[in-house]
Amino acid sequence: MTRPTPSVPSAVDVGRPLPGEPVGASRRFAWLLVVTGALGLFASTVLTIDKLRLLKDPSYVPNCNINPIISCGSIMRSAQAEAFGFANSLIGLAGFAVVLTVGAGLLAGARYRRWFWLGLQAGTVFGIGFTSWLMVQALYRIGALCPYCMVVWAAMIPLFWYTTLHNLRSGVIPVPRRLRPAVREATAYHWLVPALWYAVIGILVLTRFWYYWRTLL
Repeated sequence: MTRPTPSVPSAVDVGRPLPGEPVGASRRFAWLLVVTGALGLFASTVLTIDKLRLLKDPSYVPNCNINPIISCGSIMRSAQAEAFGFANSLIGLAGFAVVLTVGAGLLAGARYRRWFWLGLQAGTVFGIGFTSWLMVQALYRIGALCPYCMVVWAAMIPLFWYTTLHNLRSGVIPVPRRLRPAVREATAYHWLVPALWYAVIGILVLTRFWYYWRTLL
């Protein structure tokens, strides 16, 4: 009979895992990776398809061009949409596909080594940083919002936050003893950071385009 894989205790209590020891994750975290990966992959696919159509036909109007503010076309035609010389959505296609695959592997019982988790952490740090930059550009430079881009924003926030919490708790990222109570509190109130993050974005969107929203009241 197959021996069940033990759950990984928190490094806040037991310290850093032994070098080379594979680290698993809870099913809730695995499902979070699957859901955020699927959402991000869907949004990136739609954006890529629309970008290709726009390149083929400059007069093409994406179906998410709803009004002067919610306008994917304005975003896609900007220089920021090709920050590295190609469509940003191609980064999303690759990155979110990896996230979805990692989550599916965890649901199947996979356990990954520390270097793998650090790679995922680096990817989410890049993702949240790049997404935050794009959000600022959309709000204060381009002056438009893309619904599918906002789906990516919404997916990246919990993806980054819960990956970081997992790596802190499991010992992938070593936690000094004096900081372990802070990690315990962050784990206990894990929902607070994403909730505040979403609230801040909502306020920024509301205030930035208030001149338009108030015309709809």
